[in-house]
Amino acid sequence: MHLNAKAAPMAAVSHGPGPASGHASSKPGPHQASVDEIVHSFEEADQHEVSLAGYQPEDWICLGIFWTMAMLVFLQFFSRYVLNDSYAWTEELAVYCLIGVVFLGAAMCVRACRHIQVDFLYRYLPKRVGRVLSTVIDILRTAFFGYAVWLTYRYIVLVGDEPMTTLFWNKSYVYWVALAGFVMMFVRSLQVSVQNWRQGYSILENPAAYESLD
Repeated sequence: MHLNAKAAPMAAVSHGPGPASGHASSKPGPHQASVDEIVHSFEEADQHEVSLAGYQPEDWICLGIFWTMAMLVFLQFFSRYVLNDSYAWTEELAVYCLIGVVFLGAAMCVRACRHIQVDFLYRYLPKRVGRVLSTVIDILRTAFFGYAVWLTYRYIVLVGDEPMTTLFWNKSYVYWVALAGFVMMFVRSLQVSVQNWRQGYSILENPAAYESLD
């Protein structure tokens, strides 16, 4: 009697209605949903067109110097730990390439308004006062880069004949790259200042307008 009473509910559970169980098995789990979302994101990325229109000459030059530096560092590692005979000139040239990346990369940041800046005060200033202060900063920034160009040129004139340590090349090549970086910063600063004057605001006054550039 007791065995038959227990067997009946178990049979009812094991032999439940077919459509309900089939409906439960067809529902996708959370893992399958996440996989579909990832696949869909890749499909959306494939539809985006790659545009190189926003890049300028200093971007490509800086990229070339960067990869030259990377190859020099790899050659230094390979010669030191694999050949057990380190090429001393690779370290010096890698440092000089880093200098080029820094100065040309700084010009890129001036063009894109990506140098460190504090815009907290502009949130509490009247619009007219903020516009005047932003214009003064544009003038001071451009004047600083112009002064840096003159100082770098004076430095090249004084010590431009100094040779390198390992290759005995003229070190003025490195100084000229730094000068080119400052000249590019000066030019880009002028362009940014004119653009700020035409549009009536800068990144300090309206940071949200520049978020799309990222």
